[in-house]
Amino acid sequence: MDSDPERHLGRVEKSSGEIDTAQEPLVNGTFTSTSEHYSISAAVLPFLFPALGGLLYGYDIGATSCATISIESATLSGISWYDLSSVEIGLITSGSLYGALIGSVLAFNIADFLGRRRELMLAALLYFVGAIITVLAPDLAIMIIGRFVFGIGIGLAMHAAPMYIAETSPSPIRGRLISLKEFFIVLGMVAGYGIGSLLVETVAGWRYMYGASTPLAIIMAIGMWWLPSSPRWMLLRAIQGKGNLEELKETAVSCLCRLRGPAIGDSAAEQVNEILDELSFVGEEKEASLAEMFRGKCMKALVIGAGLVLFQQITGQPSVLYYAGSILQSAGFSAASDATRVSILLGLLKLIMTGVAVLVVDKVGRRPLLLTGVSGIVISLVLLGSYYIFLDDVPVIAVVGLLLYVGCYQVSFGPIGWLMISEVFPLRLRGRGLSIAVLVNFGANALVTFAFSPLKALLGAGILFYVFGVIAVVSLLFIYFIVPETKGLTLEEIEAKCL
Repeated sequence: MDSDPERHLGRVEKSSGEIDTAQEPLVNGTFTSTSEHYSISAAVLPFLFPALGGLLYGYDIGATSCATISIESATLSGISWYDLSSVEIGLITSGSLYGALIGSVLAFNIADFLGRRRELMLAALLYFVGAIITVLAPDLAIMIIGRFVFGIGIGLAMHAAPMYIAETSPSPIRGRLISLKEFFIVLGMVAGYGIGSLLVETVAGWRYMYGASTPLAIIMAIGMWWLPSSPRWMLLRAIQGKGNLEELKETAVSCLCRLRGPAIGDSAAEQVNEILDELSFVGEEKEASLAEMFRGKCMKALVIGAGLVLFQQITGQPSVLYYAGSILQSAGFSAASDATRVSILLGLLKLIMTGVAVLVVDKVGRRPLLLTGVSGIVISLVLLGSYYIFLDDVPVIAVVGLLLYVGCYQVSFGPIGWLMISEVFPLRLRGRGLSIAVLVNFGANALVTFAFSPLKALLGAGILFYVFGVIAVVSLLFIYFIVPETKGLTLEEIEAKCL
C-alpha cells in the first residue's frame, strides 16, 4: 500500500502556485458544476519521475549513435571483438528496439494487473539492469542481451508513463504535461549526443556512455516508489470488484490529495465520487475482453490511437534524418562533416519546437497543431523530393525542407501522437489499448528503418520522399475526419463525448 499522504481537511487560501479551474464533468448525460483545485508544485513530481522514462529512452538513442563509433575503434574500444560486421552493429543499434517490442507485448498482459506506478518501477529496474549488463559485457552476445533488457524497459516505460501522467494530471494542464514528456525524450537525445561526443575519444568510452544512464534509472525507481498510485486505476479496480470498494475509495482520496497538494482542501472525496459516477455511466464496471478491443467505442479509440502513431512513423522521419548530414554538407555547413554535431544541431531544433508545442497545446488544442504541423510536413517532403530529382543545384531548398520537416514534426506528430493515445482509450481498456498503440509505434519504426535502404535503391531518394509526402497527405485527411479535439475535457468526458 502507498505511504500515507498528507491530508488537508479544510479548504485553504490559494497561493500563487495554486489553481482553481471550473470543470463540467458529464454524469448521467447531464453536466454538473465543480471545481478542480491543484497546486502547480504538487503536479510537478507526478510528471517528472515518469518522464525520466522518456529521458532514458531518448538518451539511449543519442548515446548509441556515438557508442557504435567507439566500439568499432581498434585503439579506443578497449575490447578484442571490435571488428564487427554491419549485421552485428545493427543488432547493437536495434537491440533496444526489439526489446521495446517485447515490452509492449508484455504490457498488454500485465499493465492493468500491476498498475501504472508499479509498471514504471519495473521499467526503471529493467533500465538499470540492462545498462549494467551492457556496461560489463565481456563479449558481443552479453552486450546484445543487455541492450534487449534495456529495450524491454523502454517498452514498459513508454506504455506506462503517458498513462500515469494522463490519469494523475489536472485536466487544464494534462496536454502540456504529456507533451512535455516528448520534450524529455528529445532532451535525452541531445544529452546522449553530447555525452557521447565527449566520451567518444576515451578508451572504452562506450561503456561509460551506457553507464551514465544508471543514476537516472535509480532516481526514477525511487521516485515512482514514493509517488502514489493512479487514483483512476484504484477506482477502476473498485468498480470492477477487485477489492473492497470503500478501502479503494479511501486510498484513491489519499492519492488524489498527494497529487493535487494543499489546494485540493476537502474536495478530494467529492472529486473521487464524481469520477466513480462518470466511470459507471460510461460502463467501466465491465472487465474488458480481448474481442471488445475491436468493436464499438474501443475500436474507434484504437483506430485513432494506432493510426496516429502509425502515421507518426511512416511519414518518413527516420529517412529524413538519415539525409541530414549530406543535406547540410551540400549547403556548405562545416558541421555536416561531423555526424554528432549535426545530430546535436537538429536535436536543439527539435527541443525548441517541442517546447513551443508544450506551451500552446492546452490553448490552441490538439487538432490545430496536428493539422498545421502535418501540412508543413507535406510541404517539406515535396521540397526534399524536388531537390533530389531536379533541383539538386539549389541546396537551400533541401536545407529549408529539412528544417521545416523537423520543426513541423515536433509540433505535431512528435508530442501530440503520444498525448492522444494516452487520452482516447476508455479507462478499463487503456492499458491494453496503449500497449497495442506502442507496439504499432515501435513496429512501424522498425519497418521504416529496415525498408528504407532497399526502397531507396529501388526508387531513388527523390521518389521516396514524394511517396512519404503522399502518405502525409493521407494522414492529414485521417486527422481532419477521424481525430477528435480533447482539449479541456476530463478523461471520462473524452470517452463519453468523443468515442
